[in-house]
Amino acid sequence: MFKFARPIYPILFSTLKGDPEAANKQLLKTLSWLEKSRNTSWGRTIEKQLQTSFCLQDERLKQNLWGLNFANPVGLAAGFDKDGIAAGIWSSFGFGFAELGAVTLNAQIGNPRPRLFRLALDRAALNRMGANNLGAAVMAKTLQSTWQRKPRNIPIGINLCKSKNTPLNEAAEDYAGSFKLLKDWADYFVVNVSSPNTPGLRSLQAEEQLDPILAALQQENQGSKPILIKISPDLEWEAIAAVLDLATTHNLAGIIATNTTTKRDGLKTQVIESTGKHVKDEAGGISGAPLKERSTEIIRYIWQETRGKLPIIGVGGIFTAEDAWEKITAGASLLQVYTGWVYEGPWMVNRILEGLLKKMEKNRFSKLSEAVALDFSC
Repeated sequence: MFKFARPIYPILFSTLKGDPEAANKQLLKTLSWLEKSRNTSWGRTIEKQLQTSFCLQDERLKQNLWGLNFANPVGLAAGFDKDGIAAGIWSSFGFGFAELGAVTLNAQIGNPRPRLFRLALDRAALNRMGANNLGAAVMAKTLQSTWQRKPRNIPIGINLCKSKNTPLNEAAEDYAGSFKLLKDWADYFVVNVSSPNTPGLRSLQAEEQLDPILAALQQENQGSKPILIKISPDLEWEAIAAVLDLATTHNLAGIIATNTTTKRDGLKTQVIESTGKHVKDEAGGISGAPLKERSTEIIRYIWQETRGKLPIIGVGGIFTAEDAWEKITAGASLLQVYTGWVYEGPWMVNRILEGLLKKMEKNRFSKLSEAVALDFSC
């Protein structure tokens, strides 16, 4: 059913590039409608066709982390499904897990539009969304309804961000409030202190501000859920080391490396067509291919510093199986994609998994975990 869309996808992408936020919103609306219809006969038929087109099952790709079973290492990154309205359908596109959000305790409209731009020459995106979402309470109700229709069959994470209207000195209570509302409806949680689009948020990566946030979350958590932290690619090595120390102190489950970058080095795109402004004059974070090397460097550094004691989810610039393999061999156990999936289309996950299996066969690995941090065994 969906093979016909493969040659059409690049054309569709080009027609939507003028307003990528509208395209994202329309896709989510369609997927939400489909998910709510999955218990009808035609809904089951469409879901089965999606799975046939996009899913790949292989025992060698499976991993167990934090007591959670991952059928494969490729997950959907936070930022795509901010309110979790399509949470129940992501497994049908081949994802081994999905991360929702970023969600805040208080609903917020985000930054003024336009706020999402595609930089096609760089295979990148620039966003300054500002964590627009309906709030933690609404997401909790949405997910409760979703899992009542059908229990989740892949691990689901939720990315927690500070509400814009919450003062920095009250951030700990804000994060803990969101977690309390949502802890029953997801499998793991992520502390997002690295988005460049909420004023002052990145300052929370500093040790003296991050410490009370993690303490408050773990006090509310009482060991019930894995909690990870997502860091910025723009941190210096010393700052990353300090975050790792805090992660160990507060028994965090892992690290997500990395969020978007505010750097504009080496971009081919000079001017944003829709605004007529130079890229360097447009606020926001860059995702996609320009982030690939830096995120892999940070993954390698984290693994080297922790010797694998803190599992890493690698994200940033993954488009191909080769990109994925680089992050896994640098130390990432799991991966996340967003920008690459938008550019490459929904066949991307299947293609990456097929490529990883070929890499494993070449190295005579019987399971994917054998490839994690392979760089350090050579």
